[in-house]
Amino acid sequence: MAKILIPTPLRQFVNQQDAVTVSGATIDEVLGGLTTQYGDLRKNLFNDEGKLRSFVNVYVNDEDIRYLSKGKTEVKDSDTVSIVPSIAGGL
Repeated sequence: MAKILIPTPLRQFVNQQDAVTVSGATIDEVLGGLTTQYGDLRKNLFNDEGKLRSFVNVYVNDEDIRYLSKGKTEVKDSDTVSIVPSIAGGL
């Protein structure tokens, strides 16, 4: 099972855990499993069309999936998946 690191703003949806393990062969499967386990997390990660929200960045072992195979990026049991919401601010 892949380890998914949960950022602080989303921990309220996963019982305050900083990491969870989910099985799956691809990012789509892993994130699907995550949001099946923790349904309230779905609206924070995916839009109404079921696509990953544009401000949510996902990494597999520090590699941005946007530069790999996006949702089809392969995930091994030894991998660490990081969910990083973009933060905007300024004037």
